[in-house]
Amino acid sequence: MGSWDRVQWIAVTGPLIQVDDVVVSYGTHVAVDHVSVDIDSAATGLLGANGAGKSTLMKAILGLLTPASGHIRILGHDTAHAGDLVRRRVGYMPEHDCLPPTMTAADMVVHLAQLRGLPRRDAVRRASEVLFTVGLEEERSRLIEGYSQGMKQRAKLAQAIVHGPEVVFLDEPTTGLDPAGRAEMLTLVRRIATDLGIHVVVSSHILDDIRRTCDSVVVLREGKLATAETLESFAPTSSQGMVAEVGTSANADKLAAALAARGLHVTREGEHGIVISDGSDAAMDVLRDTAADAGVALRRLVPAGGSVEDALVTAMSE
Repeated sequence: MGSWDRVQWIAVTGPLIQVDDVVVSYGTHVAVDHVSVDIDSAATGLLGANGAGKSTLMKAILGLLTPASGHIRILGHDTAHAGDLVRRRVGYMPEHDCLPPTMTAADMVVHLAQLRGLPRRDAVRRASEVLFTVGLEEERSRLIEGYSQGMKQRAKLAQAIVHGPEVVFLDEPTTGLDPAGRAEMLTLVRRIATDLGIHVVVSSHILDDIRRTCDSVVVLREGKLATAETLESFAPTSSQGMVAEVGTSANADKLAAALAARGLHVTREGEHGIVISDGSDAAMDVLRDTAADAGVALRRLVPAGGSVEDALVTAMSE
């Protein structure tokens, strides 16, 4: 990605973003319901089903919506009183199609960089850098109306980071992308956080998008905070044991008996599953050797506590 000439902002003490008992309503509908959370990771996901309140919370943090009650601070500033100052230090990639069709990507990105306070010479240089970063350097002079959906998403990302913000908000960045384009966008998002040093907040209803780009997650459910944790905290550990699945019930009985004879504590789970309470490497070596000796093929081996995906789906739906 190359080097990145960051704007030097005043250091912030305390969490990057502080949301304190925030309520946002549309008429009688409460979209964000008394949410309190601190966001401070390099890359944080706002995860939830469609309509869970993700985009509304993001817009409230940006100062684009005024909460009915509660307070929000970002980069040390209260968004209710310092919205203009905050928006100079953040970037925003909206979900909806908002690009001017009759401008080139280069002109659009330069223009928005100037609106954020960069002198024209710096704006032109930074536009060139970010268009290269997002893979649009060869398409920079084409009118945006001729862009594919993937190119439009990259152009939106370029304008969000052109001024070297401290934090960038990405609302459903993979919307409308095919599998290859989605994978490329997720790689870009992750590299913005790791290589460019820009804090990233990603809103998505797609669990895999969050898992592949973020360090922590804020899960919203029907406007309420369901959980806010690091992704690492959702990962099962070997102390929870493992579940081995085989092809038939008879083979499961056979393998369970052989493992018990070798000193492992096992129980049955369903027709084809065997729960091994010890998930250590040594126990897994015994499982492998025992299965081979018994002539039983292992179809699947998963943590007994479930996967990160299982835990997040539970948080989203309970």
